[in-house]
Amino acid sequence: MDARRMILVVVFTFSLIMLWENWTRHNQPKEPVTAGTSAQVTAVPTPSASAPVAPGASAPVASPTAAPNTGYANLPNAVVRTDMLVAEVSALGGDISRLELLKHQATGDASQNFVLLDATGGHRYVANGGLIGEGLPNHKTIFELTPGEFSLADGQDKLELRLKARAENGVEVTKVLSFHRGSYEIGVAYEVNNTGTVPLNTTTYFQLARDDKPAEQAGGFFTGVTTYTGPAFYTNETKFRKESFSDIAKEKTSFLERKVDGKGNVVLNRQANDGWVAMVQHYFVGAYLPQGDVPREFYGRNVNGDYSVGVMLPMTVVPGQQGRIEVPLYVGPQEQKKLANIAPGFDLVVDYGWLTVIAAPLFWLLEFIHRFVGNWGWAIIIVTILLKGAFFPLSAAGYKSMAKMKTLMPRMKQLQERYAGDRMKLNQEMMELYRKEKVNPMGGCLPILVQIPVFIALYWVLLGTVEMRQAPWIGWIRDLSQMDPYYVLPVLNGITMFIQTKLNPTPPDPIQAKVMLFMPLMFTVMFLWFPSGLVLYWVVNNLLSIAQQWYINRMIESGSGAAKPAK
Repeated sequence: MDARRMILVVVFTFSLIMLWENWTRHNQPKEPVTAGTSAQVTAVPTPSASAPVAPGASAPVASPTAAPNTGYANLPNAVVRTDMLVAEVSALGGDISRLELLKHQATGDASQNFVLLDATGGHRYVANGGLIGEGLPNHKTIFELTPGEFSLADGQDKLELRLKARAENGVEVTKVLSFHRGSYEIGVAYEVNNTGTVPLNTTTYFQLARDDKPAEQAGGFFTGVTTYTGPAFYTNETKFRKESFSDIAKEKTSFLERKVDGKGNVVLNRQANDGWVAMVQHYFVGAYLPQGDVPREFYGRNVNGDYSVGVMLPMTVVPGQQGRIEVPLYVGPQEQKKLANIAPGFDLVVDYGWLTVIAAPLFWLLEFIHRFVGNWGWAIIIVTILLKGAFFPLSAAGYKSMAKMKTLMPRMKQLQERYAGDRMKLNQEMMELYRKEKVNPMGGCLPILVQIPVFIALYWVLLGTVEMRQAPWIGWIRDLSQMDPYYVLPVLNGITMFIQTKLNPTPPDPIQAKVMLFMPLMFTVMFLWFPSGLVLYWVVNNLLSIAQQWYINRMIESGSGAAKPAK
């Protein structure tokens, strides 16, 4: 029994630490906004000896590195509208400077769409790119663009936006952005027409550039403040790798290799024949996904707190010919099933950390049930019932142990009174009593130990899966990933925990007894800021535990008869 209470105390203490940590994060002073915070930060070409050289090239090409540009103000732009998104494309580099998702609402304001890419507010995040080489257009080049709004017409599945730039030596470059119905993928292509007399050996780069601030700060102390925001890479060799902004700033990364180019500049890059690069944030992701086994180079850059990651691919165009290279850009929600079908390992951006082995199948089960019930709240309830059934033998053993302990309480109190002055003798007599009655004092720990990993795994499922974002249950619960706005579920959780406490044997120690009665209140306060879906799981689990424990108590009490006096 002492061990069981110790586990509760440990869980409670750990939860209080989490609460305090997130309280301090949630209430820390906001950084002041200074002039120029709306300026876009992207990349400009600088020489790099480690950049990939196109076949036949005799001179080193350049590698992008982050640096501020002049912004998008007073430049023409085009607005592209599909059934899934609205994108603003600037004449400056053909950058996608703003992108809002029509199927997802803004955090805390359901009347507005969620904005993923944005270069005009305090948060800066764009998708850009270009060609590397003297006189070739990059994201600093002003492209010819037809301004206005362009929308997918009824029955139209694809819309192309073409931007042109003339380079030196008779080279013409067209940037082509392809938008598709029912998709968050945007085709980003460069068409290079070499009308000159010498071969063109260049490198194209496709880049995501942003600051290190999360684009979305979800409400509550536990929701959205501890999720990963930053770059991620994937190759068949290295598998999924996250490289945090701080790692890139310190030039100490596990995926990107630190090198020094011919000019003494430190560069972070890696050669590969497959894979993709992404910017991951809470619920959403932007990623360039090159197709096929094509030589490529991934890179990451930091200049004064502004970051860019991307991928470079070589390109050769002979005189009189046209070359084309295209890389899909995904900018949208982290819908796991769809991401897995887009590129190998792309679903790994939904990161459950060290509990993935439990969280991943748990989400699969939730998603499977959701197909039939159509509501994530009811899916959580059904999964809770299934989990309770799966662990029934283990839980039942623990509840039987607690029920037997409850029937022994009168005899245990008699022993305490008899050996009040001899602690060692009391412990010996107690252990003898456990042995004769075949009671395991540690048995009551099992139900709690079983629930802890499932509880934490479900927490990360609710925290990290976009499918749960703004998912309603019933009535006042409009978002299972957020706290209960009226605290109904936390209060119900406290009540059910109190009932469970009364069903358990009362600790012989009066101080322990008071602590156990106080625990439901403390958990109620703590659960006020937990995602409502998680508290729903805990309430249903408590109700099932109460029913199970009440039944086992009745069974044990009816079979054991009155408590026998201690000898």
